[in-house]
Amino acid sequence: MHVVMIKHGSSKNRIALVISLFIAIYATIFMRLVHYGMVESPEKQFISQQASFSRPVILDRNGKILAMDITAFSLYAEPRRITDIDEVAEKVNRIIPQLSLKTLYGKLSSSSGFVWLARQLTPAVKNQLMLAGIPGIGFRPELKRIYPAGRTTAHIIGLTNVDNAGVAGLEKWIDGQGIDDIRHVGLANAESLAPVITSIDLRVQHALHYELSKALVEYGAAGVGGVILNIKSGEIIALASLPDFDPQFPTEAQLPDRLNRITASASEMGSIIKTFTTAMAIEYAGADLTTIYDATNPIKVGNQLVRDFFGKKRPLTLEEVFLYSSNIGSAHEALSVGVEAHRKFLVETGLLNRIHLELPEIAKPMEPRHWTPPTSITAAFGHGFATTPLQTAVGIGGILNKGILVAPTLLKRSHSHTDLQARRIVDEKASAILRHLYRLSAVKGSGRRANIAGLRVGGKTGTAEKVIDGRYAKNRNFNVFAAAMPMDDPTYVYLIVVDDPAPKSERRGQTAGLTAAPLAGEIIRKTFSFLNLTPQFEGQNI
Repeated sequence: MHVVMIKHGSSKNRIALVISLFIAIYATIFMRLVHYGMVESPEKQFISQQASFSRPVILDRNGKILAMDITAFSLYAEPRRITDIDEVAEKVNRIIPQLSLKTLYGKLSSSSGFVWLARQLTPAVKNQLMLAGIPGIGFRPELKRIYPAGRTTAHIIGLTNVDNAGVAGLEKWIDGQGIDDIRHVGLANAESLAPVITSIDLRVQHALHYELSKALVEYGAAGVGGVILNIKSGEIIALASLPDFDPQFPTEAQLPDRLNRITASASEMGSIIKTFTTAMAIEYAGADLTTIYDATNPIKVGNQLVRDFFGKKRPLTLEEVFLYSSNIGSAHEALSVGVEAHRKFLVETGLLNRIHLELPEIAKPMEPRHWTPPTSITAAFGHGFATTPLQTAVGIGGILNKGILVAPTLLKRSHSHTDLQARRIVDEKASAILRHLYRLSAVKGSGRRANIAGLRVGGKTGTAEKVIDGRYAKNRNFNVFAAAMPMDDPTYVYLIVVDDPAPKSERRGQTAGLTAAPLAGEIIRKTFSFLNLTPQFEGQNI
């Protein structure tokens, strides 16, 4: 018989090893249980992270807050921990009636470990729910975006959704500038995000919005809008479009008439386009103030005749063509240049390309697929192609700014940056002539109702018949007025639109000279002092 001898020390070591292994296994299990008890589920972690995204503060050019984050509390439930669904549903419904019992029961019956019940509650509602002592529910702090200026800046700033992600306006543009990337690495917090400083002057914006609000009712219009542009720097000082929306109520922004008419809608601009036609004739055909165009007879285009509204039925100088807003004379200006050069000029001045701006809501201009002499004739007085009011204002600004067009921006811009965004579109001679013509129109022409004593305002009206069901409709107008000041060397362009006015008083009329021009004049009166413009009454001349 063989006896196996086990050394006493070796046996003790093995027993100790086994015990150690068991301790390690149970310790691991224990730590895992603790971990799972303390750490949220992946779903819950995702929702928590999603609800905590910070956004930068948005300021006007003078430091006034246009958008900022505040802390709000949202209600969630953990269905797996709820034993009496009916009781929880009834208690929550009594405090938040907007949450129907059916909706609550469906969410509380979920197999999910975490469901949202209501987002961004008021403190009063949160306190009521806490005092009710409802089992299986809780509150999670998250960020809510607020807009102190409300509707006044709605079409500029835009809005965010319930998860604090931008869905329109500057808010959406900001999200496209890399903020999502820094969110994913955990750096998107209030301390790490520099404020976004806009070009907007909230004082001017308030005045613009207020006057447009009054005009919307007074003119019985489908919509109104306006933009005030510093043509030296390209900075948009104010921009508004009505009807508008309250950014705290996102569903209102989805209504079809709440689009931004200044940037997101392309329209035929009417006679205001004669600014470009006249500049083109000077730039490309060598015309000057005394160049003669025969406006004696209408011009036949297909089956239609191009006529003048108040025709002089005689040859007109270039100055008279602009002052009397002659369609016939403008058509001859275009014909003197040629079809190809005409379209090229409109491209170079920015009317036919989609404009670049810090807004997602930018419409693409519309033009005929093939340009012909009839196309050029109608385009000469603002029909047959559509562009946005903003790019019309920018192009006019470029012509009047000694021929230098500066790209527009909604961000406060330094002078060095301005230089990088500028390009020449006409020479100084053409610019000087157009400045003279704008001033003449405001003193003697259809822009008289926008002329403000001492400010040397210049302007041009545009009344375009709207296209309804494929045809031009009589007495359905899209009215535009462009004003600039001071005309010796303009710094600011105002462009105002009145869409489809139907004034109750017949004396109001429906043309741009009777709607958009006086509206522009009132806005200028309310805003010029904020722009550091001082009236000067000595040495006034045309």
